[in-house]
Amino acid sequence: MWRSYFLLAVLSGCVNPVSGYSNGKVSVACGDMVPQHGYEPSPEPPPFSITVDKSTVSSEDNITVSLQVASSKPMFFRGFLIEARDAGKLNSPAVGFFILTDPLESQLLLCGHTQVWGSLLDTTTVEGAQEDRLSCLWKKTPHLLESQGSAVSHRRSTKKTHLQAVWKPPKYPPQRVQFLVTVVHEYKVYWVRIAGPVVSLSGATAVPSTAVPAPTSSPSALSTPFSSAGCGHNKSCLRDPPDCQPESDHHCFFLSFTPDLQGSSVMFELSGPAEGYVSFALSLDKWMGNDDVYLCVSDGGRVTISAAHITGRTHPEQEIQDDLWSRAWRLADGVIQCRFHRNTVLPQLENRFSLNQSYFLFLAHGRSHQGSIHKHDQQPLISTNQKLITGHPEDLFGSRSPLLIKFHGVLMLTVWMWTVSTAVLIARHYKHLWPDTTLLGQRLWFQLHRIMMVLAVLLTAVAFSLPFIYRRGWSKRAGSHPYVGCTVMALAVIQPIMAVLRSAPESPRRIIFNWMHFAAGTAGHILAVVCVFLGAAQQALLLPSPWSPAVLTGWLLWIMLADLLLLIHSCRLRSRGGSDSEDKENILFAQLETQQHERMVLVVFIVGNTGFLAAFIKAIASV
Repeated sequence: MWRSYFLLAVLSGCVNPVSGYSNGKVSVACGDMVPQHGYEPSPEPPPFSITVDKSTVSSEDNITVSLQVASSKPMFFRGFLIEARDAGKLNSPAVGFFILTDPLESQLLLCGHTQVWGSLLDTTTVEGAQEDRLSCLWKKTPHLLESQGSAVSHRRSTKKTHLQAVWKPPKYPPQRVQFLVTVVHEYKVYWVRIAGPVVSLSGATAVPSTAVPAPTSSPSALSTPFSSAGCGHNKSCLRDPPDCQPESDHHCFFLSFTPDLQGSSVMFELSGPAEGYVSFALSLDKWMGNDDVYLCVSDGGRVTISAAHITGRTHPEQEIQDDLWSRAWRLADGVIQCRFHRNTVLPQLENRFSLNQSYFLFLAHGRSHQGSIHKHDQQPLISTNQKLITGHPEDLFGSRSPLLIKFHGVLMLTVWMWTVSTAVLIARHYKHLWPDTTLLGQRLWFQLHRIMMVLAVLLTAVAFSLPFIYRRGWSKRAGSHPYVGCTVMALAVIQPIMAVLRSAPESPRRIIFNWMHFAAGTAGHILAVVCVFLGAAQQALLLPSPWSPAVLTGWLLWIMLADLLLLIHSCRLRSRGGSDSEDKENILFAQLETQQHERMVLVVFIVGNTGFLAAFIKAIASV
């Protein structure tokens, strides 16, 4: 009783009583911020956003909080509830207090404390009178007032598109404050706890480095998509494709992390197009296994955000103790987005990595079913270098293809697209081109063919071993590509063995070698082309489609065209060889002309092959 008399005495020195209004007094919903309408919240992305005019303030500053429609379509809201809470304890009561800027459409609520102040403050209807009264109360009784007016609600159910209020930090503010809002469009259509911006308060008491108790409520819904603004300046970002914009590009995979001013926690933002989930991992190396993993999984129109640990190449084991807080999510246009905070050091959790160290970053996505995830659909994006999570902001780069697999692709393409096709063309059509030219005692065409083929076998053997080194064994998910590759490798090894054991040119058994050499070489060349087409679609070296099969088809037509032109020239030359002796001079002239054409075809063929090879090497380097 004495407290009521004391409060009335204080108020009598500040303002005169004015009339009150009853609608919008939803103090019963202060805790979970859920309207008591008897309906489920809308699963659609909220068409509203909540913004602030400052991201970092001192305990003496005020913050202007704005709630507005964020949809391009005509939209409005009738009711709302805005609160500011400790970003590390979103289930704790509201903190600070609000000052109204539009008392005709909004009113103050008391959330989580005694109702005395709320009943006295709710009686203001004169514009500007409430702010004067709060200033007077703040001077006289700050220790009582800082828990009053801790939420803002609607005063009447008119259609609104924009509303503002001023928020003042409490006397003993937390280190970070996050604004939450529940918005009612119609009685049956509303969004609960839309996550707003996180504001850092300078001068606040430092939060201990031990883990913050995680909130037990489900994550809030984000009102707007993530932005790449500040990448490399205010936050570190890893993107695929490089420099993509997650706010406008629905094919952009995006990861950002921002340490707080004291370095005691880090905020992560993850976004990407996926049917089931997006995830990232912190790893000490570029091999999957023994990693700290974070998952954002789409489940029934909502997103669950959790932490997990991978031991070896096994399914992620979800952590029982959830240490993530300020969790929020968004689902729109096939894109999953999630945001959460995590303490830098979690000494009580053995499998959780300290963020004060450097790690490789893995970014993956895939399908899920009823909240359970499947193996990622694509090779994870792996950062090029290790990154200190709490270090200076950087714009990071990564690749979805391991370096060993890239070398495998470059070597195989160099062998079969350039070396083998050129060596085969020389052996088939250019034996007569340099009849008197020798190299190390052998005819030039033969030495060129032999040198290029021996080099092809050696490079093929090196390239063949690289996937086994990377996978540390046989790849079970590469389809028929490794089987065809093994066959090609076997045929490539057989060819030089047959060449060494071949009989002399004048031997009657030489024809057996010729046919076997031709059959094995042709089969190897055809299977190698098939293997190249299969390899371009492998997850470990996924080249752009339909570009890669189209260019490979163009290269195949290119070598077939060159071979066809040379065959036509050869047939025409042989048909002239059977003419009368009086035409020998004309035949000799035609042969010289034909040789010039063949040289030109060889040069153009080599230049064309080089162009195709250079295009693929560039594509592999950019993967």
